[in-house]
Amino acid sequence: MILDHRPFWLLKFHEKFERFYASWFLAPQFESLGPDAVIMRPWNLRVNGKHIRAGKNLHIVTDSDRRVSFSTWTLGEHQGKIHLGDNVLVCPGCRFDSASSIIIGDNCMMAAGSYITDADWHDIYDRTQAVGTTKPVVLGKNVWLGDGAMVCKGVSIGDNTVIGARSLVTQDLPANVIAGGNPARVIKPLDADLQLTTRASIFADMAELNRNMDGINRWILQDNSLLGWLRNKVKPRPGD
Repeated sequence: MILDHRPFWLLKFHEKFERFYASWFLAPQFESLGPDAVIMRPWNLRVNGKHIRAGKNLHIVTDSDRRVSFSTWTLGEHQGKIHLGDNVLVCPGCRFDSASSIIIGDNCMMAAGSYITDADWHDIYDRTQAVGTTKPVVLGKNVWLGDGAMVCKGVSIGDNTVIGARSLVTQDLPANVIAGGNPARVIKPLDADLQLTTRASIFADMAELNRNMDGINRWILQDNSLLGWLRNKVKPRPGD
């Protein structure tokens, strides 16, 4: 679909249904879920296990073929936990698997297909033994994982650091750098003379943010009608 053919009121209805679905079916599966969470297509989010919690303004984008999952294991002495800070963005296809601890700082962004794990999930020598070696993972504040990046057990990434697409992070990385590769290495430092603006700024005035978003959507969808949307669903035309 090239264009969104929904009338504005139908868009708002869809947003309300997503919020209802998330609050009714998903929120009880979190240990805690902060206010103002936005989960697009929340039926494509999987939450499995204990001690999974998120701060305020969590944004998760999912799709039917790129689901998002948070999973913790309880097995013997192992008990996983996943804690996400405020203003975290999680894009389609991201996965988080924990048998000990995954801590995500405020304002972090995980691009599509990112994967964070704190365990090997099987012992190297006894392949029947589940979990294997597990070590906590910590992402500092405002870390950005590029598309398809993987963060392995025992890794700590410093504040503001950017991880390149398809990178494999197997060792600690400092704050305020750009890193990438397999295994990931520091490429260059961030420019200390340039100001960093984090996702927190988006949510400084929630009322204004909502008004602006509604204004943009009203303008984009102003010529749409229910009949036009139904026609597009039944018999789409070139350019739709």
